[in-house]
Amino acid sequence: MKRILILTLACASLGLSQQQSDILIKLTGGTTRSIAIPDFRGAGESQPFMDAFNSTLWSEIQNAGVLKMAPKSFYPLDIPQQPRDLRAPEGNRGCNGRCLADWAGKPVEANYVAIGYAAAQNGQFVIFGYLYNTGVPDLAGAQVFNKFYLGPLSEDGARKTAREFAADILGQFGAKGLAGSKIYFVREQPRGVKEIWVMDYDGSNQRRLTSYNSTSITPAVSPDGSRLAFTSYAKGMPRIFLHSLETNRYMPFLNPQASMNATPAFTPDGQQILFSSTLSGFAQIYISQLDGSNLRRVSNIRAIEVEPKINPKTGTDMVFVSGRGGLQQIYRMNLDGADAVRLTTGEGEASNPSWHPDGQHIAFSWTRGFAPGNWNVFIMDVASRETVQLTHGTGRNENPNWAPDGRHLVFASNRNGSMQIYSMLADGTEIRQLTSQGINTMPVWGK
Repeated sequence: MKRILILTLACASLGLSQQQSDILIKLTGGTTRSIAIPDFRGAGESQPFMDAFNSTLWSEIQNAGVLKMAPKSFYPLDIPQQPRDLRAPEGNRGCNGRCLADWAGKPVEANYVAIGYAAAQNGQFVIFGYLYNTGVPDLAGAQVFNKFYLGPLSEDGARKTAREFAADILGQFGAKGLAGSKIYFVREQPRGVKEIWVMDYDGSNQRRLTSYNSTSITPAVSPDGSRLAFTSYAKGMPRIFLHSLETNRYMPFLNPQASMNATPAFTPDGQQILFSSTLSGFAQIYISQLDGSNLRRVSNIRAIEVEPKINPKTGTDMVFVSGRGGLQQIYRMNLDGADAVRLTTGEGEASNPSWHPDGQHIAFSWTRGFAPGNWNVFIMDVASRETVQLTHGTGRNENPNWAPDGRHLVFASNRNGSMQIYSMLADGTEIRQLTSQGINTMPVWGK
């Protein structure tokens, strides 16, 4: 525990069993429905931006993990672009793509098909999008929705409209899109300086938030996405810093007079902050108002305790990392410090707990599993203590954190050499590398 606090103030990684489990089914819902998304065509000035639109639409739906993607190589030759291109089949004869039955049958076997086209109107990029249920014989009844989308006549505009169309498609299946969400992380600068950075959910628009020319780590985002708390050595010893994400300005926080104040986290209502402090001599869990006032000690034991995370559903219990039983493990207790129980088995070391939005599951890092000595990403059903290992034999994987949709995780890994930020689905698939420059760690996903 001391090693983690002195060197990083937070370690991480998860590990679990390889078989498909009920946990994954609960979190992913099972991906049984299939969708076909043929490439849209654009007229006139919109045509140069169609590659950006089509690739973005495909990746947005694919990475959501809600629908299976029917391979484009199976698609019919005649692709409809709008409702008037579709017709009812005549007997058992196919229509080479003009009938929904062509998309429902072999080899495509899609339950849904998304069609449409682009145009340039009044200097804007316009998409006309349609979603059809291929299992409904009546064409009018088969149309799930139709809508048009506007954006700048540019690649950015094409990507914007693709994301909006994808969000509407996913919304039909009760899934939340990730568009608009942000990932905050730590990037190591030259000479060992560490600053907090932010990027879009897909790794684009990376930019630096802090400029303390020191060590700033363990970022935490308020539930409404308006504030950022983190640990910084800018004033010498580790202290809690608070920033407004609306103005990117420092906000006052009264730190206890202790050798260390670190690993902050917000309560679900965003009105209080939990953190670890050595005010009592040992690193213990404390809670205060947003400005650091009304400080109250939560844990009370002669052991190092860090990384408190409050259940987003109940607001009355938390998970945290403690060395009270020897090697660091994940524990759970009430916000008043009562009823502390160990969640992990005691094998290896466990760290970096992160609550799923449902308040029933956590992701965390663990050295137990199929890569002993290395950190791997795991998820746990807190009630049953059942765990599933998501990463296997790919180096050090740590600091998992849930996306707002509850279907994705972001984490740090050195699987390709240097430590970088990755995202994946909750079943460990669809792994995407989001950063490549510098050394990047400790990601958290915010709204």
